[in-house]
Amino acid sequence: MTAFDRRSAATIAGDIRAGHASAVAVMEETVARIAAYDAVQPQIWISRARPDDLIAAARAIDARLAAGEDLPLAGVPFAVKDNIDAAGFDTTAACPAFAYRPGRSATVVERLAAAGAICVGKTNLDQFATGLNGTRSPYGSPRNAYDLAYVSGGSSSGSSVAVAAGLVPFALGTDTAGSGRVPAAFQHLVGFKPSKGRWSNRGLVPACRTLDCITVFTGDTADAGLLDGIIAGFDPADPYSKPLSDLPRRCRTIGVPRRDQRAWFGDVESEYLYDRALQRLAGLADIVEIDIAPLLEAAQLLYGGPWVAERAAAMATLLADDPDAIDPTVREVVEPGLTIGAVELFNGIYRLAELKRHSDQQWADIDLMAFPTTGTTFRVAELLAAPVALNSALGYYTNFVNLLDMAAVAVPAGIRANGTGFGITLIGPADSDRALLDAADAYLAKADLPSPPPLDLEGKMQTVKLAVVGAHLKDMPLHWQLTSREAKFVGAFETAPTYRLYAMANSVPPKPALVHSEDGGPIALEVYELGVAEFGSFVAEVPAPLAIGTVTLADGSSVKGFVAEPRALTGAEDITALGGWRAYMDGRA
Repeated sequence: MTAFDRRSAATIAGDIRAGHASAVAVMEETVARIAAYDAVQPQIWISRARPDDLIAAARAIDARLAAGEDLPLAGVPFAVKDNIDAAGFDTTAACPAFAYRPGRSATVVERLAAAGAICVGKTNLDQFATGLNGTRSPYGSPRNAYDLAYVSGGSSSGSSVAVAAGLVPFALGTDTAGSGRVPAAFQHLVGFKPSKGRWSNRGLVPACRTLDCITVFTGDTADAGLLDGIIAGFDPADPYSKPLSDLPRRCRTIGVPRRDQRAWFGDVESEYLYDRALQRLAGLADIVEIDIAPLLEAAQLLYGGPWVAERAAAMATLLADDPDAIDPTVREVVEPGLTIGAVELFNGIYRLAELKRHSDQQWADIDLMAFPTTGTTFRVAELLAAPVALNSALGYYTNFVNLLDMAAVAVPAGIRANGTGFGITLIGPADSDRALLDAADAYLAKADLPSPPPLDLEGKMQTVKLAVVGAHLKDMPLHWQLTSREAKFVGAFETAPTYRLYAMANSVPPKPALVHSEDGGPIALEVYELGVAEFGSFVAEVPAPLAIGTVTLADGSSVKGFVAEPRALTGAEDITALGGWRAYMDGRA
């Protein structure tokens, strides 16, 4: 079976430069990996180079090395999001009616090629980079490499999957509202979004020309730093490029959203993982809660204000001549920009300047910010059912960054029960890029996260973990309701010490009621895993006054579990001190 283990760009280039491997051998393996993963997700690509052409390009790299050239990325394969020009490939922006063949590569691609890297193909994206989920493309919807039922994140969907699946060690993406960070979080990757103007945008199809940044997905921060050293630098052909500058910045104080301003969209697992990440960060710097209301207001200007007009400007010709060629959701988002007038635009510019002044002043009190990259994730089916509302949820913590001229690096921060990734983003002022990468290194060393889980190569059965505390425990009278649904025993655990347990009155068979209470104690329980359909049928049979809610375990994680309505306590006996239902039943016996 073809291996899909991740390889770093630094390791590949080092091996080739040292003569431990040839560029041809590396490319032959890359071609095999890509072909094998086509059986899982061919839709991550829009176009690819022919294998023979890739082998010929690798042979040319071996010849350049033999001739004495210094190639820091010798023979490293990489992928390019298909809104960035790469010579020899059409640029489509995921819209066939828009496609063109560029005369030359984008500046960033040229710099990578000069360093010895080889572009293997162009990756899929949310059309015209409008979306954070990966479902808005006529070429198909790339899915999360670790659970195919879930979104990959977007708009740089194909690039993130290509790296997550180990097909290439790095891939270029773009970021206007979070497109280079959200997919990184969902797939256990590093997503480096440079300061505006640090990397040239020449050869990029604009989404919002004044905000766009070309980004990169890597497996580690070392590769992100290596690539920044090759790509960054002034480009006179890009009117928004600026001279390279690195702002020295120590990490002593980290700003985080106030607890009342953190949005989790019902996802208690993400809340738990973020709290755990903050515990790790607290060992590196002082954690300070900040008011993020001005940041959230700035974020609203991107899709709820006049900056929609900038997206419409980038697509104006197609909107006028062939609107049906545009994805319906993308068109719904962008078309209102055509009616935004100059007065509204200038008022937005004035308000953004006020909000930016506020955010600039924050940097006097904090060195960087550490936000959740997203508050939750969604299944593909959920996103397709509510494409605008759920996409907006994914941008809650990301949309303000480019508007306020900040740099950011998204890093892994935990693994959800379904295998998808949770991430945090370290954010700093413009030109703090290298300082952010250093802070990311320090965090990852402190966090000591486990390796990403195995890839989902066939489509996992969707499951739910369920905690039971009473009559459904093993050897209890209602346990058959679990075994008949082929529930898998996960383990015996305890709740957090914030629950009370009651024996309900007149219940046949005897049943307990679990109630959240700050003066409670730990309660013994068992956790089982059921298929989603089986879980649904189980919940349908739960009689009042019991219900299924969310139960917090002793380690801080959460699962679905039995809870009770207030009427369940009428005449009930408080048995919390016994620590669990088995002890109570043993006492009765």
